[in-house]
Amino acid sequence: MLTLYSMQSSGNSYKVRLLLARLQAPHKLVEIDILRGESRTADFLAKNPDGHVPLLGLENGKFLPESNAILVYLAEQTPFLPADRFERAETLRWMFFEQHSHEPAIAAARWWLHLVRGGRELKTHD
Repeated sequence: MLTLYSMQSSGNSYKVRLLLARLQAPHKLVEIDILRGESRTADFLAKNPDGHVPLLGLENGKFLPESNAILVYLAEQTPFLPADRFERAETLRWMFFEQHSHEPAIAAARWWLHLVRGGRELKTHD
């Protein structure tokens, strides 16, 4: 069975949970609170040395980090990842755009403003 290491308030974790739900894929969900250091334990770092969520544990004992890599892995041979070469490239283009433009501009701001205690004061722009 797949195991998803996830944080409830993480947008990157959410998109993996959403695809797992849409695929009705059986999986175990393990909540990791990165704000409490749970992604920095020796056990978690053995699975993902980067210490990030989401992280997908596969049936063969391997671990796959990075939300978009996980999405491609899960979507393979489903309608969520087109078989047509151009359509697949378009799908990947939007995924790259999301991580390059949306994630740093919006998700990072949300992180500092809503999740990090004192984040408004720590992350100011002159």
